[in-house]
Amino acid sequence: MAVSGGIAAYKSAELIRLLRKQGAEVRVVMTRSAMQFVGPLTFQALSGNPVHSELLDADQEHAMGHISLARWADALIIAPATANTLAKCSHGLADDLLSTLYLAATCPVYVAPAMNQAMWHKPVTQENIQKLKSHGVIIIGPEPGEQACGETGFGRMSEPSDICRRLIGEPSAACLSGLKVLISAGPTREPLDPIRYITNRSSGKMGYALAKAALKAGAQVTLVSGPVALAAPANTEIVYVETAAQMYAAVIAKAAEHDIYIGAAAVADYTPALTEAEKIKKQAEQTTLTLQKTKDILAEVAQLAERPFTVGFAAETHDLEHYAQDKLARKNLDMIAANWVGRDLGGFDSEQNALQVFWKNGQKSLAMTDKNQLAEQLIGLIAERREFNHR
Repeated sequence: MAVSGGIAAYKSAELIRLLRKQGAEVRVVMTRSAMQFVGPLTFQALSGNPVHSELLDADQEHAMGHISLARWADALIIAPATANTLAKCSHGLADDLLSTLYLAATCPVYVAPAMNQAMWHKPVTQENIQKLKSHGVIIIGPEPGEQACGETGFGRMSEPSDICRRLIGEPSAACLSGLKVLISAGPTREPLDPIRYITNRSSGKMGYALAKAALKAGAQVTLVSGPVALAAPANTEIVYVETAAQMYAAVIAKAAEHDIYIGAAAVADYTPALTEAEKIKKQAEQTTLTLQKTKDILAEVAQLAERPFTVGFAAETHDLEHYAQDKLARKNLDMIAANWVGRDLGGFDSEQNALQVFWKNGQKSLAMTDKNQLAEQLIGLIAERREFNHR
């Protein structure tokens, strides 16, 4: 949460309380003028985290706090957003921590304006608002009413409860409420000997983002995870595995008791036919590895008598639509999400991705965006298609 210098800053304290109550972790950035209205100690006490205010802070690692904060956040809310803050953000100025954080953020950005009604109606302010909207910023408010200056009109910051609902969502509107979702994520490791293994470049970020998005949509989530460097989402049942065989066993054991299965893991297609008990020594100029096919988890789940709605993933370097459509039909999937790999943006080990989603007689493109936002879009589409199939 970024707080700029307006009297509505007192409402931001209540917004933090409401967000924390919903399970969110909040970190606060304040401008120097914001500190004239509410002391940083208030926000520190409510958030449980130190308040950030300096662009170049020698106490921060590498003195690059705006980058670490931007990478940490799943969402950025500027509340209140003054006319000055709106102007700086819309024009790409970066002369303090708040405006620099806005430029560095790749997550969804929400803005809750607050100012005098005359300032709000000024053409230049409205131009700045439209420019921010064109950049993908979500504007919340302002509301009409009596203002601190004694005037009446639009310019009051939206109530903290309304902003919280926009950020967190209404539980009653959760599209997967009451459903059980099984997700597999990350790579597998196929051992050659006690030291070496065959693996791939999957980071697990997309699968973990899908788990968080499914939880947010009201589902009960089980996550079968290969070896990744990611923290498990809270309130998730998680099963850690390493090999393709272990992932197969874990998924098949649980698939029938779930309503939806999303196979986001990058499972090895082949595994060594023989794993040496001791380290393989370097001897000959060339060596040969004998590999054997692993079991097809997606196809097996799709063939279960009590099958869940089954969603596959396809990472392709060429002919994306052809291979995705073939996989959809051949494995009897309900849906497949395909993405390019080996390109400058998206794919493995990236914070962003884009998907081309296919189902029988239909498809939809999800544009390049942050993986958390992309996951929410895909979860919404999965819920929509599952509901259609059950009509």
